[in-house]
Amino acid sequence: MYARVFKKAGEVHRFTISDAGGTGWEVREEQGSQVIWRRRYTDWHRVERARMSFATQAIQLAKAGWTES
Repeated sequence: MYARVFKKAGEVHRFTISDAGGTGWEVREEQGSQVIWRRRYTDWHRVERARMSFATQAIQLAKAGWTES
């Protein structure tokens, strides 16, 4: 549904939003194989806020030399 992946020097930073069926949406931020942040929302407005936060973080990663793949 939504995925952005950034790479730098062999490291990976991933933002994802996926449909969790009848229980809403799962929103995750991962660095490498570690989950940094994970929430399950039933309110679409919260999902949209998380996506906007991911967009802001993506800008910061790009400024720091991370490449989106």
